[in-house]
Amino acid sequence: MSQGKTKKTFVLAAVMLSMFMSAVEATIVSTAMPSIVSDLGGFSLYSWVFSSYLLMQVATILIYGKIADLVGRKPVFVVGVSIFLLGSLLCGFATSMEMLILFRFIQGFGAGAVMPIATTIVGDIYTKEERASIQGYLSSVWGISAVLGPVLGGVFVKYVSWVYVFWMNIPLGILAIIGVILFLHEDVEKKKHTIDYPGSILLVIFISALMLVLVEGGVHWAWNSWQIISLLLLFSVGIILFILQEKKAVEPMMPFHIWKYRAISISNLASFTTGIIMMGVSSFLPAFVQGVMEESPMIAGFTLTTMSIGWPIASAIAGKMVINIGYRKLTVTGGFALIIGSLIFVTLSPEKGPIWAALGSFFIGFGMGLTTTSFIVSIQSTVGWNVRGIATAANMFMRTLGSAVGAAFLGGLLNSRLQSFIMKQGLEDTITLETANSLLNEGQRDQLVQSTKSILQEGLTMSLHTVYWGVLIIAILTLALVFFMPETEEKIS
Repeated sequence: MSQGKTKKTFVLAAVMLSMFMSAVEATIVSTAMPSIVSDLGGFSLYSWVFSSYLLMQVATILIYGKIADLVGRKPVFVVGVSIFLLGSLLCGFATSMEMLILFRFIQGFGAGAVMPIATTIVGDIYTKEERASIQGYLSSVWGISAVLGPVLGGVFVKYVSWVYVFWMNIPLGILAIIGVILFLHEDVEKKKHTIDYPGSILLVIFISALMLVLVEGGVHWAWNSWQIISLLLLFSVGIILFILQEKKAVEPMMPFHIWKYRAISISNLASFTTGIIMMGVSSFLPAFVQGVMEESPMIAGFTLTTMSIGWPIASAIAGKMVINIGYRKLTVTGGFALIIGSLIFVTLSPEKGPIWAALGSFFIGFGMGLTTTSFIVSIQSTVGWNVRGIATAANMFMRTLGSAVGAAFLGGLLNSRLQSFIMKQGLEDTITLETANSLLNEGQRDQLVQSTKSILQEGLTMSLHTVYWGVLIIAILTLALVFFMPETEEKIS
């Protein structure tokens, strides 16, 4: 890295813009989803708007990192952000849920480069001593984006159009690209790298098969149908071949040898489960607040914003206390906070109102802040410089994979439970999953026959309670996992 020519302040600003763009994506789209569904239809495809994005992101994170080592950070960053912006532009032009999902695939394909390469650039241009203070700036991006995301989503939906949820990325991304092109200067060392293409292909195959099973199982395909059985077989064969490939690859996408250290294996497994929990809250809470509580998109956004307030507060606490208290005590405390938040969501009802939902979000955010910060510190303290990048990327991969699986699994659970409820009422001829679209639009909701609206709201409430029971079980599993965290790091030689 030719640091003399690199203007650090401008590069940092560009990197922070790209991180804001990527970080805000989850909450702003979640807030806008009820309006998007009421406009485009396709309630049964609700979870695929998140799953498609996350699938491509999780499948490309590690390979982008490998290519960045080969050709430099700048070209990979520029290409990744450009693909992300193309997907964002197309999402605004979608006229059906199927089109939106296709364009979200494109957006996710670019998103795989944004966060890991941005983080790597910061590591390249700052010294070890400087990074500590810079982390404060980077953490503030997450806090600000998470607070602004739901608010911006609510404002766009209420006063302009949901398309600007996607189009707001375009000026931010262009500024980030210009900043990196003009002010980041690299001297790339010529090194021969072996990119694990077979591993990335197998990864996409087995993740796609798993997500199709989770989303469509019990909804469009019976659990014992040939489609589900075939996909489960494809998943099983794919994951076995992936593991075999990674063991023999020169530079594997997933370095399994570092998993023998408890700090890493427990952190990665718990990151996977917390990824599921985060999606369970952010993906489906706005549908409950708007569809059942009949509140506005702005209020729905507020119930998610409190998660974003709890997260940076807990992260700041964890950053100051982790060395003195140790990893286990902090992560166990975070695990209990996740369980408290999940219990609040299990007891959620229209009568309790959005304040109760916001309280549950706060506890989830607080638990996420304590656990995720502790995980990153423990991993980076355990490994040496030569594997720190791979170990950090693997943890990011596991959290993103958890989010992808969570969106698919919990979305499938929601659809399956709602369809089962409709069938038990004997109304499958007059009410379908798509009828639930009407609940998410105030005008369409007011036009529903009262009996139909009541049945739909009861069914959605019951279905979302099932989702939150699933979130509670995952939170309990997370707490059980973090009890095995070491108090201090185990150094890899």
